[in-house]
Parts: sequence; C-alpha cells; structure tokens
Amino acid sequence: MEDKDIQQEIFTYNSSGLIYSANWSIRADKPYRLAFGSFVGSGTNFLEVIQLNKERTNFVRVGGIEHTYPPTKLAWIPDRAGVHSDLFATTSDYLRLYGVDQNGGVKLRSVFTGNKGNEFTAPLTSFDWNEIHAEKIVTASIDATCTIWNVERQQSVTQLIAHDKEVYDLAFSNRWPDVFASVGADGSVRMFDLRTLEHSTIIYETQDLTALVRLGWNKQDPNYIATIMADSPIVTILDIRVPSFPAAQLEGHQKSLTALSWAPHSSTHICTASDDRQALIWDISALPKPIEGIGKYLRETNNSDPILAYNANESISQLQWSVTHSDWISIAFGRSLQMLRV
Repeated sequence: MEDKDIQQEIFTYNSSGLIYSANWSIRADKPYRLAFGSFVGSGTNFLEVIQLNKERTNFVRVGGIEHTYPPTKLAWIPDRAGVHSDLFATTSDYLRLYGVDQNGGVKLRSVFTGNKGNEFTAPLTSFDWNEIHAEKIVTASIDATCTIWNVERQQSVTQLIAHDKEVYDLAFSNRWPDVFASVGADGSVRMFDLRTLEHSTIIYETQDLTALVRLGWNKQDPNYIATIMADSPIVTILDIRVPSFPAAQLEGHQKSLTALSWAPHSSTHICTASDDRQALIWDISALPKPIEGIGKYLRETNNSDPILAYNANESISQLQWSVTHSDWISIAFGRSLQMLRV
C-alpha cells in the first residue's frame, strides 16, 4: 500500500510512559516503523518498536526492551536497502546498539564503553549515524568531547575536545562523509573534518554566547544548517559559505523550541516543534542570497509565516521527518506518538 492509498491523516500510539526520543526506521522492507524511548525519572526506562498494521489503520507494538536511563537520542542504521543487520542505537550513559529480529524481538547487541578502565563516564547528549559510511557513529558528551565510533569493530576511533563546554547536538553531512558539525553550551556552531581533526571551524556564535541545543543539517543542500538556542522560540538558519551571519531567522513559535527536522526530499522545507504545542513547517525558498564580495547577507531575518501548522495536546518533545515516507512526520508529546501527513 502506497502513501496515497492511506486514508487517514493522523495515526496515534499511546505509550505506558512519557516519550522522549523517537525516530523512523529507514528500511524499505519495514514501512511505517518507528522506535521510541521513555522518560522515567525514577525506575527502569524502556524502548519500543511500533509499526502500522498491514491494513494501515493503526499502530501495533512489534517489540521492546528495558533501558536503564532515558535515551537522549535514538536512531536506526541508515540502510534503506537492508544490506546490514536491522539495527538501531541509543545514547544515555553509554552508546548502545540494538538488533531487531524477523519477529520484531529487540536484543542488546553492544555497549560502547570506550575507556574500560574508567568507572565513571560523562553522559552522552546526542549522536549521529554516518549515512554514507554506516559503520561510523559520532557521539556528543557533557564533558565537551565528541567521539567517533566504529560500529563494526565495536570500538572508538578517536575522541576530540570539541567545545569549551558541554556538547549538546551534532550531525554528519550526508554529502561530505568526513564532515560533521556540533553545537554546545558555549554558544558556538563548529565544523570538523575527520581527515584533519587538529583543526575546527567556528561558523557561528550567539551574541551573548547563549547555549545552542539543537542542530540539523539540510538533507538536500549541504550549505545550510539550522540551529536553536536554549529557551528561544527562534530558528536560526546558517549558510556555511557565509560564517558568522544568520541566513535567516524563523519567528513563529510562542515558546521555546524543542526540535527541528529538515525535509528529506526538499532543500527549502523544515519542520520545527515547540513547548507551545505546535509543529510548524516552513518554506525557506525565499532565503536571501549572499552579497558578492561582502561576505554577509543583504538581510539577516526571514519572518515569513509557516505554510503548515499542527497543534498537539501537550508540549512537543520530539519531531522527525520520515526519510522513506516523505509525506509523513512524527511528533511525540506526553505519552503519545503521532504520525502526521504533511
């Protein structure tokens, strides 16, 4: 059944606990499948895998497993063709790798501890899976470091001090497999090249060094990165060819932003979510172009209205745009996960 044959516009799955991290499976042979992690302050957390039933009328639980701490991020291996094992990973105290069998059973495959002689490890805030080299994962930590892992060898490749303070989020470029960018509590966006890790490039800093907490790299045009500040309702769009100056700032939310996701099929569409219970989709095709020879933008803001808005019942904690099914996004709020047609 194709997207156009599905009659419903919204599908909802209600969990037994608060949902914090969630993401779409990318495999073409596992359509409309997601996994999510819980947020339980005291007690054992859990991971669940859900999928639309064959009739495409509702979600069904496929499998699940316990997870010691709330996972700060969850992502499936970027493997649309199903060449690799069916895997997803999470971060919390450690990077963990899980496998899903043919019946949907979830099993812990690996716990990436790095320095095994160190009893105490700094919590991990986020990670990203390299879309071109699926054996590579990069993690971010509150100890100001980023670590590159080889999933196949189950070991760290290198670790670098990436920021002056905590690193909160990062992403690989899906066009340049050796390049990733990160944001952190020092208020900077930094770019790294795995071939020359002794250097990094600061492409943007907030004026008062306010922490940057989320980062998203455009899936179709690698020149653009989006980021959000802590406790801010404004999305900042950056053009890495013009460092230091925002290409645009999207102002439409009424409360602090919680998540963002670029469209997988379009370079000019981005979705954002906020504590104001809204998910907004923006068309940034009218972005100003850099002024030749000056190195900045003619105007620094783009206050155009969003082209689509969805209101949830509670503050939205998670947002993802499906790579495999680009007509659908997922949002999480409270104990609910919803799949929305866009």
